[in-house]
Amino acid sequence: MGLFFPRSYCTPGLCQYLAMLPPASHLLSLLLVLGTGGTVPSPWVPPQGCYVAEEAGERTFRCSQAGLSAVPTGIPNDTRKLYLDANRLASVPAGAFQHLPVLEELDLSHNALVHLSGAAFQGLAGSLRHLDLSANQLASVPVEAFVGLKIQVNLSANPWHCDCALQEVLRQVRLAPDTGTGIVCGPGARPDLVGQEFLPLAGEEELCGTGRGGAQRSTDVALLVTMGGWLVLVVAYLAHYVWQNRDETRRPLKPAPVLPVRSEDSSTLSTVV
Repeated sequence: MGLFFPRSYCTPGLCQYLAMLPPASHLLSLLLVLGTGGTVPSPWVPPQGCYVAEEAGERTFRCSQAGLSAVPTGIPNDTRKLYLDANRLASVPAGAFQHLPVLEELDLSHNALVHLSGAAFQGLAGSLRHLDLSANQLASVPVEAFVGLKIQVNLSANPWHCDCALQEVLRQVRLAPDTGTGIVCGPGARPDLVGQEFLPLAGEEELCGTGRGGAQRSTDVALLVTMGGWLVLVVAYLAHYVWQNRDETRRPLKPAPVLPVRSEDSSTLSTVV
């Protein structure tokens, strides 16, 4: 027995499609149509060039060489591996991956990245283990972006400024094996550093003497030096004061001067006697 439903809720094509379905499917389809105002919701479709796969039993979302200029939306929240390599991404905004609570591996290599937000990897502190930022245009990155992350990162093949920020980042993360030699100072670095590997320099020179990360240390050192100078002055003054008083106590007392008696006074005294 067919199922009756108002024709006002369907187009001729939809009515023809419903007529071909079994009766149980008629009811389900009609409920969908009625509940959505006469339209059937379309399923999510990945961006062109992207696809979802199961690799080694882990949900993987691949968008390699997809021509992307921004991080795509709608990535399944159970994704464990995300490949956005070989695209045209120029920046990673704050919270770009915070809806991916189990993401373990993120590949952003071979893009055109010049900027990372300090909150680019917000929400990934408990899951992210591998991050690839190689072969981009990164000259500097905010230390805040890596705070709290327990990751292994590839930073090679970028035109680094080789500044305090990079030195601080390397104190926060572990480098992927065999990638350290690829961290080379770019054209924006100090002239004497351009073309040199950064890791040997970072081990020999403290680059955070000034600027971000080093300003606090410089202030602390200046404060300690100032306090030390005042302390030395106070100690020197006290020592001088004690030494001077000791000399005063050791110096013998001078006898009281004897006043000479004038002759007039002697005559007066004899007359009285």
